[in-house]
Amino acid sequence: MTSVSLVSNAYLDENSNKIRAKPVPWEGYQRAGLVTSDELTLIKKVDRQTKAKIENLLLSEGQTYALLYLRLLKKLQRVDTMQYILILIADALADHDERIPLFTRAVENDPELPYGPLLKALDMQDEFMQLKAAQILTVFLCSEPRPLQPQQLQPFLNTLSSMVQSSSAAKHDVGVQCLEALLARPECRQAVWAIPGIAVGLVEILKHKPGPQMSYQVAFCLWLLTFEQNVAEEINKKFDIIPLLVDIAQAAVKEKVIRVIVATFRNLVTKAPSANLPAMLVAKLLPFSKNLCSRKWTDEDIVEDVQFLRDELNANFQSLTTYDEYTSELQSGHLSWTPVHESDDFWKENATKLNDKDYEQLKQLIKLLNESRDALVLAVAAHDVGQYVKHYERGKKIVTDLGGKTKVMELMTHQDSDVRYRALLSVQQLVSQPWIAV
Repeated sequence: MTSVSLVSNAYLDENSNKIRAKPVPWEGYQRAGLVTSDELTLIKKVDRQTKAKIENLLLSEGQTYALLYLRLLKKLQRVDTMQYILILIADALADHDERIPLFTRAVENDPELPYGPLLKALDMQDEFMQLKAAQILTVFLCSEPRPLQPQQLQPFLNTLSSMVQSSSAAKHDVGVQCLEALLARPECRQAVWAIPGIAVGLVEILKHKPGPQMSYQVAFCLWLLTFEQNVAEEINKKFDIIPLLVDIAQAAVKEKVIRVIVATFRNLVTKAPSANLPAMLVAKLLPFSKNLCSRKWTDEDIVEDVQFLRDELNANFQSLTTYDEYTSELQSGHLSWTPVHESDDFWKENATKLNDKDYEQLKQLIKLLNESRDALVLAVAAHDVGQYVKHYERGKKIVTDLGGKTKVMELMTHQDSDVRYRALLSVQQLVSQPWIAV
């Protein structure tokens, strides 16, 4: 695969053909003093010529033309002309990775080249130009032998952040492909992670259930990110990716989608088990990994990763007490009617544990009441507050002081009937007897 095909897109291909066919007023640029007579002579030799003729010229004068294209891109402002120059650059690179250094070496002639004009093109309010510049920038950056510098990366990553968060399918497609290529470089992973909009955009794309190819590409980006220790520790806490990836893997028909998601889970377990195993158990990854182990796979790596996951989850599951299960669920934010919630024995034994570490678990429960938009989570959380005060009389004042009572009372008018019912039962517990002063 040649570098320029790292990023391929139908919208770019179609529009490139249209733009190639349009005449560019080069003589007018010369008369206006924007292009020198030498530049005009050179550009006329490639302007709207056959591919074979241009290839012959590039074979003998590649360095001259690389510099010419970059200089013209730097000094010309008209959108259609800049679009045409970007196409000339991409055409020169297609199937010719050996020409990449002709462009990246331009820095020896002008410190602003090759990146300055391409970053300028990114800022233009023209979708084609932005996407074409992103494609070429990715090729150049991925070929740099030394670690990339923030001034090269930062403006580009900010653009990629807005691309993956936009509503344009072409921007999603190109943005994700650029990230896939860049994230192979370790210095890019930390730079990408430092821009929250990128992860937000990637997660949103997955939530909208894209096709198998886009699911694979986004999951591939997440897999590369999770090689970084700090990302593996924080990504699920910030973006709740574990249940989302489990859902996508369960619905996937393409093996490669499952493979890259399982590999991502392996990174999360290997690098940050305590941050991720509880959420994986809550997301029912253990039964799913057992199911995956029984399937036939064409790829050996997936077999090893699936068995590793199953064994790690199994070992963790065996050592869990019911209270550990409860706190895992609470921590994940995905409350559902697992057996612990409705077990009287569980609450008799564990209600006071919600007070540990300055009421940490109780505060988490009340946080869910305040922040969740999910009717199931709200119903279970309201139920749990009622169970807590039923089995810990002094809890009524604490729940009130933490704002829990007010919130549960508000839920008595919630649109969901089960939430209303659970909130009503909980309020009965909260007001049933006089408080005992703490």
